[in-house]
Amino acid sequence: MIEVAPELAAETALGRGRTVASSGVPETVLIVDDEPDLQQLLIFNLGETGMVAEAVGTGRAALLAATRLRPRVVVLDVMLPDVSGIEVCRQLRSDPSFGELGILMLTARGDEVDRVLGLEAGADDYVVKPFSVREVVLRVRALARRFTEPREGAKLLSWGELEVDRKRCTATLRGIDLGLRRLEFRLLILLLEHPGRVFTRLELFEQIWGTDHDGNTRTVMTHLQRLRERLGDHGTAIETLQGFGYRLRGP
Repeated sequence: MIEVAPELAAETALGRGRTVASSGVPETVLIVDDEPDLQQLLIFNLGETGMVAEAVGTGRAALLAATRLRPRVVVLDVMLPDVSGIEVCRQLRSDPSFGELGILMLTARGDEVDRVLGLEAGADDYVVKPFSVREVVLRVRALARRFTEPREGAKLLSWGELEVDRKRCTATLRGIDLGLRRLEFRLLILLLEHPGRVFTRLELFEQIWGTDHDGNTRTVMTHLQRLRERLGDHGTAIETLQGFGYRLRGP
């Protein structure tokens, strides 16, 4: 059951089908869920914000639609009738052509395993069912806005034998590309820009994710752990200060 604000429920009756932004080039959102009512609800409300949304009901259809649409964000239910949402997420993340794709997972209430598996598979965020449609729309918009031009400053950053090119979005260790995902890359840049500074988990979340998360910022820990693993012997540079937060120590 989906929690719907009364004003949204009234609007939804008028909002069947695909809605296109009235001006500009709209962002495309792919909704992957086998509940038709939920599909239509999200299609309408995302359309009201200027986005174009399409929906499919299976994992296989999702992979085909993602290749065709090249969406900015995928809203992906974990429980699908064929391929699981987590497997769909893994396959999307394994394709370099989807490097600038935001993935928002929909998970069942209380099923922490699905949330953890989703984040490990490469999801950027998750929402627990039943949810507020407004919350989903806000999170989708936050993911769509995430890809902005790099801030002014040095294009090249380094730590020991690690080199980061902000313009090319590459991180290499001893000349070998680490293949960082975009959130790992953003975390690494933030830490490299402020060596020695201690960031709380909430500060890191606000800097990288830029949206409220109901007080749950555990996804930061998941992405930091992934980043440490990808950095290999340089991963120890990211220190955990119990009770304070995280920092990149000096080389």
